[in-house]
Amino acid sequence: MTRRVLILGLMPGLLDDFRRQLDVPDVELVGGTGVDDVRSAFVQGDLDHVIMGGGLNLQTRLEVVREVFQSSDKATVHLKDHLSGPEGFVPFARSVLRGLSDYEPRPSPRAILRAQRSDQVTEG
Repeated sequence: MTRRVLILGLMPGLLDDFRRQLDVPDVELVGGTGVDDVRSAFVQGDLDHVIMGGGLNLQTRLEVVREVFQSSDKATVHLKDHLSGPEGFVPFARSVLRGLSDYEPRPSPRAILRAQRSDQVTEG
């Protein structure tokens, strides 16, 4: 199953090279730089993961986290460190995605769902 992943904080025009370096199968990458791109990505469909680069300022990161969790009950959010710089973005994303390769959230009768997207509600 292809996972849909939003990569935030990558300079425009670098997504193809990022995808090539990432070398993780069954991943559809969507690029962006801020909250408006998060909203746009969710209009196109739900996301499995959002990975933010370390160059985004704290306020943007917080706004993105809020938007993701208001828009999806299944998306996970991952924030890269500042220490490893831009060259650490691909290795960080690769580690996150390989580590989550077999993680597929399953609906729980005890879950407290907040986003309630109609495209992800399943009958149990």
